[in-house]
Amino acid sequence: MREAKQRILIADDSAMNRAILTEMLGDGYDILEAENGLQAVSVMQSDENIDLLLLDIMMPEMDGFEVLAMMKKCHWIDDIPVIMISAENASSFVERAYDLGASDYISRPFDTAVVRRRVINTLMLSAKQKRLVQLVAEQVYEKEKSNSTMINILSHIVEFRNGESGLHVLHIQTATEILLHTLVQQTDRYNLTTADISLISTASALHDIGKINIPESILNKPGKLTKEEFDTMKTHTTIGAEILDKLPFQQESDLVKTAYAICRWHHERYDGRGYPDGLKGEQIPIAAQVVAMADVYDALTSERCYKKAYSHDTAIQMILNGECGAFNPLLLQCLQEAAPRLQAELSTSAAADAPRNTLAEAQHLSETLLEENALPGQDRILRVLSVLRAKADFFVKNARCIQMEYNDTTGLVHFSPWAVEHMKVPAELHLPEDIDKSGFTREGIRRIQKALRATTSAHPNTELSMLLPVDGELRWHRIALRSIWSENDPPFYLGAVGQAAPVEELCDYHRELSRDVLTHAYNRSFFESHLLQQMEADGVLLLDLDHFGTINETYGRQAGDIAIRTVVGAVSACVRSSSDALVRYGDDEFLLLFPHISPHIFAQRAEEIRASVEAIRLTDYPDLRLTVSLGGVYGACPIEPAIVQAETLLHDAKQTRNCCLLRQYTEEK
Repeated sequence: MREAKQRILIADDSAMNRAILTEMLGDGYDILEAENGLQAVSVMQSDENIDLLLLDIMMPEMDGFEVLAMMKKCHWIDDIPVIMISAENASSFVERAYDLGASDYISRPFDTAVVRRRVINTLMLSAKQKRLVQLVAEQVYEKEKSNSTMINILSHIVEFRNGESGLHVLHIQTATEILLHTLVQQTDRYNLTTADISLISTASALHDIGKINIPESILNKPGKLTKEEFDTMKTHTTIGAEILDKLPFQQESDLVKTAYAICRWHHERYDGRGYPDGLKGEQIPIAAQVVAMADVYDALTSERCYKKAYSHDTAIQMILNGECGAFNPLLLQCLQEAAPRLQAELSTSAAADAPRNTLAEAQHLSETLLEENALPGQDRILRVLSVLRAKADFFVKNARCIQMEYNDTTGLVHFSPWAVEHMKVPAELHLPEDIDKSGFTREGIRRIQKALRATTSAHPNTELSMLLPVDGELRWHRIALRSIWSENDPPFYLGAVGQAAPVEELCDYHRELSRDVLTHAYNRSFFESHLLQQMEADGVLLLDLDHFGTINETYGRQAGDIAIRTVVGAVSACVRSSSDALVRYGDDEFLLLFPHISPHIFAQRAEEIRASVEAIRLTDYPDLRLTVSLGGVYGACPIEPAIVQAETLLHDAKQTRNCCLLRQYTEEK
């Protein structure tokens, strides 16, 4: 098998420079190009296989130093070596590039031999480093796997005494890992590495080890604890810390130190009202802060001897409302951001139902085989099944359309390889937890469910049209569905299969008539006739280019057109091409619809748009400065009334200019 070419990304605003570098490198590499820093960041976000970045410094929208800073913040610099290529050869520029993590620095004009040799050397060094890291990681993994096994055994003993589900330790570890990964994406304040996250997640299993010394009569009491009993229960924090403090070995290991901090302080609260030491704010180690939040979330969503389980949404809201004590505001933002993933991976009902569903399916299959006396002919049955499976695999892998299969017993949806590649969906997901990963809007899922409910075993087929995101663009598809029923009398619903194929006539209409000629954003007519009915939004944003009339009067209509196109480019770089919709709502007014977005991320996107437009510099009009005013509402909202509220906020924002005003959507009474 031919070895895949190494992928090199060239980020330079000069097309000539990119062409020269591509020519120098020859055809031995897979070359990707970016015209500015924002494009380079976008490529690295979407492509995990970049082996090297050749990066210019002076670029519009985001310069090379800003790209390096972003790579450092997101830890991409650990995996993607960077060679700076610039005409700027001042020592201050070179020193700053190395400080931000660049591997090498080449000054223009280019020397072909120098460029090739330094590229080869950097790639070789990076490959060796990755091999060494992998080797060390494998050795550490074997050691940590043994440590983790022993930790889990010990912590499960505590769970057994505590009458908990047996999944509590696993849930705490998983939730801790999710929250920590979200935290490092939000801030670099705590300087957490991947190894740190793994260590804290492992140590979190020991958070309640001190309960080994709490009487079972208190641990498993179904009613409310008395003050004396609660005081006894609270000692599990200091008991656990004492157990670890008196270990006759490995006192200086990072695992023991981290576990000690978690055991002792995972019941402290950010406002100082926790126990046992009344620590406040950042006095509480971040490991203990995160485990505390994970512990509270799992306690709320799990059934205990003294309470029923709360729903995911209720638990999240209770934590955000401060009903479970005060938490770090930054961690509360992380909780909101990570909530969908927490629900998907820690759903206790899904965890409980999965074995039962699997057992039910196995039992049903066994009964069918016994009833049909099929066992003596099992060789023939296996041959037939093998042929059917081979045929199905062949047709699924070669079908250039979206195919899906839904199992009502397990709630699992399977997508064909083509759908996975072009819709960017997982091959398997679970409904309703993973609905936001399906590529369908919630309204689209409801339409499909409604269509399937109208089918019967005698009439199992149905069809409907729908906009689906394919290759980053919403396109019209005709969806053919067939419900599947058992052969029982009466039959019961088992699930469904479906196939979505693009409708050429509608696709042509979509391409030619749905887009604004100047900006290629959706036009208002298409929005009102199609998107308004097809889409749902958790965020609606209106933006208006400031002083647009003055721009046309001072610089001419051509300058106005260039300004509009450039602004749309900056806005598009800040949104998700596969789900968000950008509409040219007026001459210089644009509408943005964000499905499935948290309030925090919605506010972040709005500010990114404002800042990106403010940073625009037009080569042909160096004195022209562009800004936008924005008004928006967030929360599950009907689009039309949300636009009305966004328009009011936009009007207020334009009184200040270069301003963004947002608030939660409120239902009109």
